[in-house]
Amino acid sequence: MRARRTITVVGCHAGGEIGNVVVGGVLPPRGETVFEQMQTLSREDDWLRRLLLREPRGSVACHANLIVPPTRPDCDAGFIIMEPTEYPAMSGSNTICTTTVLLETGIVEMQEPESVVRLEAPGGVVEARAACRDGRCESVELTNVASFVEQLDAPLEVEGLGTIAVDVAYGGMWYAIADAHALGFGLEPGEARELSLVGERIRAAAREQLTCVHPDNPAIAGVSIVQLAEPWQGVGQVTRNAVVVAPGRLDRSATGTGLSARMAVLHARGLMRPGDQMTHASVLGTTFDGRIVEETRVAGKTAIVPAIRGSAWITGISQLFVDPDDPFPEGYLLPDTWGVSGLDEQ
Repeated sequence: MRARRTITVVGCHAGGEIGNVVVGGVLPPRGETVFEQMQTLSREDDWLRRLLLREPRGSVACHANLIVPPTRPDCDAGFIIMEPTEYPAMSGSNTICTTTVLLETGIVEMQEPESVVRLEAPGGVVEARAACRDGRCESVELTNVASFVEQLDAPLEVEGLGTIAVDVAYGGMWYAIADAHALGFGLEPGEARELSLVGERIRAAAREQLTCVHPDNPAIAGVSIVQLAEPWQGVGQVTRNAVVVAPGRLDRSATGTGLSARMAVLHARGLMRPGDQMTHASVLGTTFDGRIVEETRVAGKTAIVPAIRGSAWITGISQLFVDPDDPFPEGYLLPDTWGVSGLDEQ
Protein backbone atom coordinates (compact mmCIF):
# COMPACT_ATOMS: atom_id res chain seq x y z
CA MET A 1 0.00 0.00 0.00
CA ARG A 2 1.16 3.51 -0.86
CA ALA A 3 -0.53 6.66 0.38
CA ARG A 4 0.37 10.27 -0.14
CA ARG A 5 -2.36 11.15 2.37
CA THR A 6 -4.14 9.22 5.13
CA ILE A 7 -7.36 10.55 6.69
CA THR A 8 -9.03 9.03 9.74
CA VAL A 9 -12.83 9.12 9.74
CA VAL A 10 -15.35 8.01 12.35
CA GLY A 11 -18.52 6.82 10.64
CA CYS A 12 -21.74 8.06 12.23
CA HIS A 13 -25.42 8.61 11.47
CA ALA A 14 -28.20 10.53 13.19
CA GLY A 15 -31.67 9.26 12.43
CA GLY A 16 -30.30 7.53 9.34
CA GLU A 17 -28.53 10.59 7.92
CA ILE A 18 -24.80 9.97 7.52
CA GLY A 19 -22.62 12.55 9.25
CA ASN A 20 -19.09 11.15 9.26
CA VAL A 21 -16.49 12.93 11.38
CA VAL A 22 -12.86 13.56 10.33
CA VAL A 23 -10.66 13.17 13.40
CA GLY A 24 -7.15 12.92 11.89
CA GLY A 25 -4.98 13.61 8.89
CA VAL A 26 -6.20 17.17 8.10
CA LEU A 27 -4.81 20.37 9.60
CA PRO A 28 -7.18 23.24 10.47
CA PRO A 29 -7.70 25.72 7.61
CA ARG A 30 -6.61 29.34 8.01
CA GLY A 31 -9.04 31.75 9.63
CA GLU A 32 -9.72 33.82 12.72
CA THR A 33 -13.11 32.13 13.23
CA VAL A 34 -14.56 28.77 12.25
CA PHE A 35 -16.69 30.59 9.67
CA GLU A 36 -13.51 32.01 8.09
CA GLN A 37 -11.91 28.57 8.25
CA MET A 38 -14.94 27.18 6.42
CA GLN A 39 -14.52 29.82 3.72
CA THR A 40 -10.83 28.94 3.36
CA LEU A 41 -11.67 25.25 3.04
CA SER A 42 -14.29 25.99 0.39
CA ARG A 43 -12.07 28.39 -1.56
CA GLU A 44 -8.65 26.72 -1.34
CA ASP A 45 -9.05 23.15 -0.13
CA ASP A 46 -12.31 21.88 -1.59
CA TRP A 47 -10.45 18.70 -2.56
CA LEU A 48 -11.28 17.41 0.94
CA ARG A 49 -15.05 17.64 0.45
CA ARG A 50 -14.76 16.06 -2.98
CA LEU A 51 -12.56 13.23 -1.70
CA LEU A 52 -14.87 12.47 1.24
CA LEU A 53 -18.24 12.77 -0.49
CA ARG A 54 -17.70 11.73 -4.09
CA GLU A 55 -17.35 8.18 -5.32
CA PRO A 56 -15.42 5.91 -4.85
CA ARG A 57 -14.96 6.91 -1.17
CA GLY A 58 -18.34 8.54 -0.54
CA SER A 59 -21.72 9.24 -2.10
CA VAL A 60 -24.39 11.91 -2.41
CA ALA A 61 -26.00 10.47 0.75
CA CYS A 62 -22.97 11.36 2.90
CA HIS A 63 -22.04 14.43 4.90
CA ALA A 64 -18.67 14.97 6.56
CA ASN A 65 -17.57 17.09 9.50
CA LEU A 66 -14.02 18.32 10.08
CA ILE A 67 -13.09 18.75 13.75
CA VAL A 68 -10.98 21.87 14.33
CA PRO A 69 -9.76 23.63 17.50
CA PRO A 70 -12.20 26.32 18.62
CA THR A 71 -11.24 29.93 18.02
CA ARG A 72 -13.30 31.00 21.05
CA PRO A 73 -12.23 30.33 24.65
CA ASP A 74 -15.80 29.41 25.66
CA CYS A 75 -16.03 26.43 23.27
CA ASP A 76 -14.74 22.86 23.52
CA ALA A 77 -14.29 22.25 19.78
CA GLY A 78 -15.11 23.65 16.38
CA PHE A 79 -16.44 21.81 13.36
CA ILE A 80 -16.90 22.50 9.66
CA ILE A 81 -19.80 20.83 7.84
CA MET A 82 -19.37 19.54 4.29
CA GLU A 83 -22.44 18.58 2.26
CA PRO A 84 -22.79 17.48 -1.38
CA THR A 85 -23.16 20.98 -2.83
CA GLU A 86 -22.22 23.39 -0.05
CA TYR A 87 -20.67 24.19 3.30
CA PRO A 88 -23.71 25.03 5.45
CA ALA A 89 -23.42 27.32 8.43
CA MET A 90 -25.24 24.82 10.62
CA SER A 91 -26.76 21.34 10.58
CA GLY A 92 -28.68 19.61 13.34
CA SER A 93 -27.97 16.00 12.35
CA ASN A 94 -24.28 16.78 11.83
CA THR A 95 -24.09 18.48 15.23
CA ILE A 96 -25.62 15.42 16.87
CA CYS A 97 -23.13 13.17 15.05
CA THR A 98 -20.17 15.39 15.91
CA THR A 99 -21.12 15.62 19.59
CA THR A 100 -21.57 11.85 19.82
CA VAL A 101 -18.19 11.19 18.19
CA LEU A 102 -16.37 13.74 20.37
CA LEU A 103 -17.74 12.13 23.53
CA GLU A 104 -17.65 8.44 22.64
CA THR A 105 -14.08 8.60 21.29
CA GLY A 106 -12.85 10.61 24.28
CA ILE A 107 -11.79 13.70 22.32
CA VAL A 108 -14.00 15.56 24.78
CA GLU A 109 -14.29 13.95 28.21
CA MET A 110 -17.67 12.34 28.80
CA GLN A 111 -19.51 13.13 32.02
CA GLU A 112 -22.40 10.99 33.22
CA PRO A 113 -25.33 11.40 33.39
CA GLU A 114 -24.97 14.57 31.28
CA SER A 115 -22.16 16.07 29.24
CA VAL A 116 -22.35 19.69 28.13
CA VAL A 117 -20.36 20.40 24.97
CA ARG A 118 -20.06 23.87 23.47
CA LEU A 119 -19.32 23.77 19.77
CA GLU A 120 -18.23 26.57 17.46
CA ALA A 121 -20.12 25.98 14.23
CA PRO A 122 -19.63 28.27 11.22
CA GLY A 123 -23.04 29.77 11.97
CA GLY A 124 -22.36 30.44 15.64
CA VAL A 125 -21.99 28.79 19.03
CA VAL A 126 -24.14 25.74 19.69
CA GLU A 127 -24.54 24.17 23.11
CA ALA A 128 -25.15 20.43 23.14
CA ARG A 129 -26.40 18.57 26.22
CA ALA A 130 -25.80 14.86 25.87
CA ALA A 131 -27.50 12.24 28.02
CA CYS A 132 -24.77 9.69 28.73
CA ARG A 133 -24.79 6.29 30.38
CA ASP A 134 -22.22 3.45 30.52
CA GLY A 135 -19.94 5.23 28.06
CA ARG A 136 -22.72 5.71 25.52
CA CYS A 137 -24.09 9.04 24.31
CA GLU A 138 -27.78 8.14 24.34
CA SER A 139 -29.19 11.41 23.02
CA VAL A 140 -28.14 14.96 22.29
CA GLU A 141 -30.19 18.12 22.72
CA LEU A 142 -28.64 21.09 20.95
CA THR A 143 -29.60 24.71 21.43
CA ASN A 144 -29.54 25.94 17.87
CA VAL A 145 -28.75 29.34 16.42
CA ALA A 146 -31.58 31.87 16.39
CA SER A 147 -34.18 30.99 13.77
CA PHE A 148 -36.60 33.35 12.06
CA VAL A 149 -38.95 33.88 9.14
CA GLU A 150 -38.16 35.91 6.05
CA GLN A 151 -41.46 35.45 4.15
CA LEU A 152 -44.75 33.66 4.69
CA ASP A 153 -46.79 32.32 1.75
CA ALA A 154 -44.37 33.67 -0.84
CA PRO A 155 -45.59 32.92 -4.39
CA LEU A 156 -43.16 30.79 -6.37
CA GLU A 157 -43.32 29.72 -10.02
CA VAL A 158 -42.07 26.14 -10.27
CA GLU A 159 -41.56 24.14 -13.43
CA GLY A 160 -44.30 21.55 -13.79
CA LEU A 161 -46.17 22.79 -10.72
CA GLY A 162 -47.26 26.31 -11.60
CA THR A 163 -47.50 28.84 -8.79
CA ILE A 164 -47.18 27.46 -5.28
CA ALA A 165 -46.84 29.14 -1.87
CA VAL A 166 -43.74 28.64 0.27
CA ASP A 167 -42.57 29.92 3.62
CA VAL A 168 -38.95 31.10 3.67
CA ALA A 169 -37.24 30.67 7.02
CA TYR A 170 -33.78 30.37 8.54
CA GLY A 171 -33.00 27.50 10.90
CA GLY A 172 -29.23 27.46 10.40
CA MET A 173 -29.80 27.09 6.65
CA TRP A 174 -32.28 28.93 4.45
CA TYR A 175 -35.41 26.86 3.79
CA ALA A 176 -38.32 27.02 1.40
CA ILE A 177 -41.16 25.14 3.11
CA ALA A 178 -44.07 23.87 1.02
CA ASP A 179 -47.27 21.96 1.83
CA ALA A 180 -46.67 18.31 0.93
CA HIS A 181 -50.37 17.40 0.89
CA ALA A 182 -51.19 20.29 -1.44
CA LEU A 183 -48.59 18.87 -3.82
CA GLY A 184 -50.18 15.41 -3.64
CA PHE A 185 -47.67 13.68 -1.35
CA GLY A 186 -48.43 11.41 1.57
CA LEU A 187 -44.76 11.43 2.62
CA GLU A 188 -44.27 7.69 2.23
CA PRO A 189 -40.94 5.95 1.52
CA GLY A 190 -42.11 4.91 -1.95
CA GLU A 191 -42.43 8.58 -2.91
CA ALA A 192 -38.74 9.30 -2.26
CA ARG A 193 -37.72 9.72 -5.90
CA GLU A 194 -40.64 11.97 -6.82
CA LEU A 195 -40.21 14.01 -3.63
CA SER A 196 -36.58 14.58 -4.59
CA LEU A 197 -37.51 15.67 -8.12
CA VAL A 198 -40.12 18.15 -6.90
CA GLY A 199 -37.95 19.41 -4.04
CA GLU A 200 -35.03 20.11 -6.35
CA ARG A 201 -37.29 22.04 -8.74
CA ILE A 202 -38.57 24.13 -5.84
CA ARG A 203 -35.01 24.79 -4.63
CA ALA A 204 -33.86 25.94 -8.08
CA ALA A 205 -36.88 28.22 -8.45
CA ALA A 206 -36.51 29.65 -4.93
CA ARG A 207 -32.83 30.50 -5.46
CA GLU A 208 -33.76 32.38 -8.62
CA GLN A 209 -36.94 34.13 -7.47
CA LEU A 210 -36.68 34.66 -3.71
CA THR A 211 -34.14 36.79 -1.86
CA CYS A 212 -33.00 35.91 1.63
CA VAL A 213 -29.84 37.17 3.33
CA HIS A 214 -28.89 36.68 6.96
CA PRO A 215 -28.85 40.18 8.50
CA ASP A 216 -25.79 39.41 10.65
CA ASN A 217 -23.80 37.58 7.96
CA PRO A 218 -24.47 38.50 4.31
CA ALA A 219 -22.42 35.48 3.18
CA ILE A 220 -25.28 33.25 4.36
CA ALA A 221 -27.72 33.90 1.55
CA GLY A 222 -30.13 32.09 -0.74
CA VAL A 223 -32.48 29.13 -0.24
CA SER A 224 -30.33 26.01 -0.19
CA ILE A 225 -32.75 23.36 1.04
CA VAL A 226 -36.45 22.51 0.73
CA GLN A 227 -38.93 21.06 3.20
CA LEU A 228 -42.12 19.37 2.05
CA ALA A 229 -44.23 19.22 5.20
CA GLU A 230 -47.59 17.81 6.09
CA PRO A 231 -50.02 20.17 7.84
CA TRP A 232 -48.96 20.79 11.42
CA GLN A 233 -50.48 18.26 13.84
CA GLY A 234 -50.29 20.43 16.97
CA VAL A 235 -48.19 21.01 20.08
CA GLY A 236 -46.69 17.79 21.41
CA GLN A 237 -47.68 15.82 18.32
CA VAL A 238 -45.69 14.15 15.54
CA THR A 239 -45.67 15.94 12.17
CA ARG A 240 -44.17 14.26 9.10
CA ASN A 241 -41.86 16.06 6.71
CA ALA A 242 -39.46 15.39 3.86
CA VAL A 243 -36.37 17.54 3.46
CA VAL A 244 -34.74 17.56 0.04
CA VAL A 245 -31.00 18.20 0.07
CA ALA A 246 -29.32 19.55 -3.06
CA PRO A 247 -28.67 18.20 -5.67
CA GLY A 248 -31.94 16.33 -5.11
CA ARG A 249 -32.09 13.54 -2.54
CA LEU A 250 -33.97 13.02 0.70
CA ASP A 251 -32.51 13.71 4.11
CA ARG A 252 -32.90 10.43 5.96
CA SER A 253 -33.28 12.20 9.31
CA ALA A 254 -36.00 14.53 10.52
CA THR A 255 -33.51 17.39 9.96
CA GLY A 256 -32.62 19.66 12.88
CA THR A 257 -32.32 22.91 10.95
CA GLY A 258 -35.57 22.06 9.16
CA LEU A 259 -37.36 21.54 12.47
CA SER A 260 -35.91 24.85 13.70
CA ALA A 261 -37.15 26.66 10.59
CA ARG A 262 -40.57 25.02 10.86
CA MET A 263 -40.96 26.08 14.50
CA ALA A 264 -39.97 29.63 13.53
CA VAL A 265 -42.79 29.62 10.95
CA LEU A 266 -45.29 28.18 13.42
CA HIS A 267 -44.24 30.79 16.00
CA ALA A 268 -44.66 33.57 13.43
CA ARG A 269 -48.18 32.27 12.71
CA GLY A 270 -49.04 32.27 16.42
CA LEU A 271 -49.30 28.47 16.61
CA MET A 272 -46.29 27.81 18.89
CA ARG A 273 -44.99 29.73 21.88
CA PRO A 274 -41.91 29.47 24.10
CA GLY A 275 -42.05 26.19 26.01
CA ASP A 276 -44.08 24.40 23.32
CA GLN A 277 -42.76 21.16 21.86
CA MET A 278 -43.27 19.17 18.67
CA THR A 279 -41.74 16.17 16.92
CA HIS A 280 -40.72 15.93 13.27
CA ALA A 281 -40.71 12.51 11.59
CA SER A 282 -38.76 11.81 8.40
CA VAL A 283 -40.02 9.74 5.50
CA LEU A 284 -37.85 6.95 6.93
CA GLY A 285 -39.80 7.22 10.20
CA THR A 286 -36.94 8.54 12.35
CA THR A 287 -37.72 11.49 14.62
CA PHE A 288 -36.21 14.60 16.19
CA ASP A 289 -37.91 16.43 19.06
CA GLY A 290 -38.03 20.22 19.02
CA ARG A 291 -39.01 22.91 21.48
CA ILE A 292 -38.97 26.69 21.55
CA VAL A 293 -36.64 27.78 24.33
CA GLU A 294 -37.36 31.50 24.12
CA GLU A 295 -38.08 34.42 21.85
CA THR A 296 -35.24 36.65 20.71
CA ARG A 297 -34.39 39.25 18.06
CA VAL A 298 -32.07 39.11 15.07
CA ALA A 299 -31.32 42.56 13.63
CA GLY A 300 -34.76 43.74 14.66
CA LYS A 301 -36.55 40.60 13.42
CA THR A 302 -38.60 38.46 15.75
CA ALA A 303 -36.84 35.12 16.16
CA ILE A 304 -36.81 32.03 18.35
CA VAL A 305 -34.10 30.03 20.06
CA PRO A 306 -34.92 26.40 19.21
CA ALA A 307 -33.68 23.23 20.89
CA ILE A 308 -33.47 19.96 18.95
CA ARG A 309 -33.05 16.50 20.44
CA GLY A 310 -32.01 13.32 18.63
CA SER A 311 -29.61 10.40 18.75
CA ALA A 312 -26.63 9.26 16.70
CA TRP A 313 -24.80 5.97 16.33
CA ILE A 314 -21.17 5.34 15.45
CA THR A 315 -20.89 2.84 12.59
CA GLY A 316 -17.12 2.32 12.46
CA ILE A 317 -13.69 3.88 12.07
CA SER A 318 -11.89 3.96 8.72
CA GLN A 319 -8.73 5.32 7.19
CA LEU A 320 -9.02 6.77 3.72
CA PHE A 321 -5.96 6.61 1.47
CA VAL A 322 -4.96 8.49 -1.66
CA ASP A 323 -2.56 6.43 -3.74
CA PRO A 324 -0.12 8.54 -5.82
CA ASP A 325 -1.32 6.72 -8.97
CA ASP A 326 -5.05 6.78 -8.19
CA PRO A 327 -6.79 8.24 -11.27
CA PHE A 328 -9.51 9.69 -9.00
CA PRO A 329 -7.65 11.37 -6.12
CA GLU A 330 -10.61 13.70 -5.54
CA GLY A 331 -13.26 11.23 -6.62
CA TYR A 332 -15.79 11.56 -9.41
CA LEU A 333 -19.52 12.00 -9.80
CA LEU A 334 -22.05 10.71 -12.31
CA PRO A 335 -25.61 12.00 -12.59
CA ASP A 336 -27.09 8.50 -12.30
CA THR A 337 -26.26 8.52 -8.58
CA TRP A 338 -25.51 12.17 -7.73
CA GLY A 339 -29.01 13.42 -6.94
CA VAL A 340 -31.66 14.24 -9.50
CA SER A 341 -29.86 17.26 -10.97
CA GLY A 342 -26.30 15.91 -10.95
CA LEU A 343 -24.98 19.30 -9.81
CA ASP A 344 -21.97 19.78 -7.53
CA GLU A 345 -22.86 23.30 -6.41
CA GLN A 346 -25.87 25.31 -5.31
